[in-house]
Amino acid sequence: MYQPLSILFLHAYKAQPKPKLHHDPCCAVVVCNLSLFGMASNLPDNLTREQCVYLAKLAEQAERYEEMVKFMEKLVIGWTSTSELTVEERNLLSVAYKNVIGSLRAAWRIVSSIEQKEESRKNEEHVALVKDYRSTVETELSEVCAGILKLLDSHLIPSAYTSESKVFYMKMKGDYHRYLAEFKVGNEKKNAAEETMLAYKSAQDVALADLAPTHPIRLGLALNFSVFYYEILNSSDKACSMAKMSYQKDTLGILGSAVEVLSQTAFEEAIAELDTLGEESYKDSTLIMQLLRDNLTLWTSDAQDQLDEP
Repeated sequence: MYQPLSILFLHAYKAQPKPKLHHDPCCAVVVCNLSLFGMASNLPDNLTREQCVYLAKLAEQAERYEEMVKFMEKLVIGWTSTSELTVEERNLLSVAYKNVIGSLRAAWRIVSSIEQKEESRKNEEHVALVKDYRSTVETELSEVCAGILKLLDSHLIPSAYTSESKVFYMKMKGDYHRYLAEFKVGNEKKNAAEETMLAYKSAQDVALADLAPTHPIRLGLALNFSVFYYEILNSSDKACSMAKMSYQKDTLGILGSAVEVLSQTAFEEAIAELDTLGEESYKDSTLIMQLLRDNLTLWTSDAQDQLDEP
């Protein structure tokens, strides 16, 4: 099954080398002592902000992302009451959670696909086992999303004072509600979708007012917001039934919001201002714009294919 390209894909696609660690004797002592505390499960109370950053980078290089999350959680809870995160700290937090949630989302898709195959084979014993296993993955997904959403509501969003930070965190809030909407059902899915919409809209309002069309965070918001429209809203039973009953009218209305308004507008506005970017921002922005274009091409092609069906 095709998965629309979102900003989560960007981190894997860029494949940039991990940041170099600057060896600090005091940090080395903390690393040694952590073995006595069960690594990140029980962190020492006396870790400094700089040590939390160092350990998060260390965990990233070791690809121990659950521990990276713990180090960044400690930093957020300990220091955002007095100042917002730096760009480096903000990005470390994002990378930590995206890697943890990314592996869980991939696991959920695989297990769900196997469940469908077992159902088609009418293997009830296997179906029951797979359902239980899927439930375990969903519990872990819910816990991870609840963790970052609590940090966002209690610490990160209240401490954000720049427009860039506000958009970043509200977009992040929308992303993790969207991840919940991917597997929740009934009212829980409806509530998650509504929370996603509210967060993305709040981020969009600030982005349109204060961030340039070429800003990577504004483009990333447009990318993920469009994926939400296409993948979550258009996958609901009501949206699908409306599309089937009167596809040309209803689907163009639904996809129009996702594709034409968000993707196309974001793409065209950014094209006009690319020359104003520095090298790193240029790379980020052009990559996100390509993802927007790829989704746009596929979605409009899918819509046309369905319109052409007898």
